[in-house]
Amino acid sequence: MEGSDVADWVISIMEDGGYLMVAAMMFLENVFPPIPSELVMPLAGYTAQQGHMNIWLVVLFGTLGSLAGALFWYYVGLWLGCERLKRFAGRHGRLLTLTPDEIDQADAWFDKHGAGAVFFGRLIPTVRTFISVPAGISDMTLRRFLVYTTAGTAVWTAALGFAGWYLGGQYEVVETYLSPVSNVIAAVIVLAYAYRVITFQPRAKS
Repeated sequence: MEGSDVADWVISIMEDGGYLMVAAMMFLENVFPPIPSELVMPLAGYTAQQGHMNIWLVVLFGTLGSLAGALFWYYVGLWLGCERLKRFAGRHGRLLTLTPDEIDQADAWFDKHGAGAVFFGRLIPTVRTFISVPAGISDMTLRRFLVYTTAGTAVWTAALGFAGWYLGGQYEVVETYLSPVSNVIAAVIVLAYAYRVITFQPRAKS
């Protein structure tokens, strides 16, 4: 499917499914991103500009759907937990590229800086999908997590939705600029992980 065909398809199902479809697509974008939010929300904003939806409700439902996806990953992290992750690191440290001691250090860092990490992480393409996992692993309280992830998510969805509203038929400009950023960040993450795997040296136990 070409880019214009995807856009036409997304617009048609948004018009048919309304706000619930916007929420559903943003949820899926967070759990298993078939269509990025950089396309979904500007398209929803454009659809609102055409009079088919209300822009404020588009942002609200987009935020709710994205928040549901963030909660999914938060509970994945909560299920994993620090102790389980440390046991895994003890057996498969190279695969995780972390030792149990480094997990403790990362957990301590997240206890201090987790609020900012969650808020700003929700504003960074690619990172925003998975920042909820360390929040769950470090046992950040649900209330604290919800406050900061909701704030970051609302800023992200509002920015994209209103960009589509103001750009109108040129909504694709948003994805044109953000898609390369997402690709670069994803490539950096993959390369960093590969480097860690290759150079991983578990510390000898004293």
